[in-house]
Amino acid sequence: MEININCDLGEKSKLHSNDRDPELLEIVNSANIACGYHAGDEQTMDEVIKISKINKVSIGAHPSFNDPENFGRERMNLSSSEIKKLIFDQYEILQKIAIIHGENVTHIKPHGALNNMACEDLELATVLAKAIKEINKDMIYLVPTGSKMQQAAKNLDMKIACEIFADRNYEDDGNLISRKKPNALIIDPEEARKHVLKMVKNQSINCHSGKQIPCEIDSICIHGDNQRSLDTAISIRKNLLDSGLDLKPLNKMKKFN
Repeated sequence: MEININCDLGEKSKLHSNDRDPELLEIVNSANIACGYHAGDEQTMDEVIKISKINKVSIGAHPSFNDPENFGRERMNLSSSEIKKLIFDQYEILQKIAIIHGENVTHIKPHGALNNMACEDLELATVLAKAIKEINKDMIYLVPTGSKMQQAAKNLDMKIACEIFADRNYEDDGNLISRKKPNALIIDPEEARKHVLKMVKNQSINCHSGKQIPCEIDSICIHGDNQRSLDTAISIRKNLLDSGLDLKPLNKMKKFN
């Protein structure tokens, strides 16, 4: 069975360090790169793409609300045209830098509040999906499994990669527990390792209550802003390989080729 590990990277800001990015890029298969709207800048984008190429890590855009003060985690109500422009502009910023290195952006994964809102709202999810399909009908759309984002992308017959989160707990409706709650994050790498393998093998979400929700799982997200993200990434990668899973960049997975 093929599986992908992805990570949000290049997120240098006053709220977050990107010091672990080079090490994480030796572990993960796909990089979701901040495009300057919630974190990062052209220099960080260039650095992540350069190291990704060396490690054969596929490159994705990680577009956000234009909200560096809050790391893109505050909800905003924007028009469809404003949302579309956010996606187009951030993709283009990253793609221009990728081309310099002979690379291409092959997937898109929205960040923070934009992602959370679209998970719950089919209308917003459809706006995002249409924008991404307009950029490139073969673009891989990385979405939380079981979300409205997955539903919208499926309605448009897009290339969909469904992800789970290694270091986050889930509510009984399949959405992530808010970071404002004390049980939102899984800090212990051992706990994250077990959490991930159980979900991948069962193809189901493990809710914090113990409930399981059947779902599709193509990719595992490890957040780079977790203080133990590197330990978590190492533990999860080893456990997946030891369990006989085949780790692949998103653009090299059989389902997209």
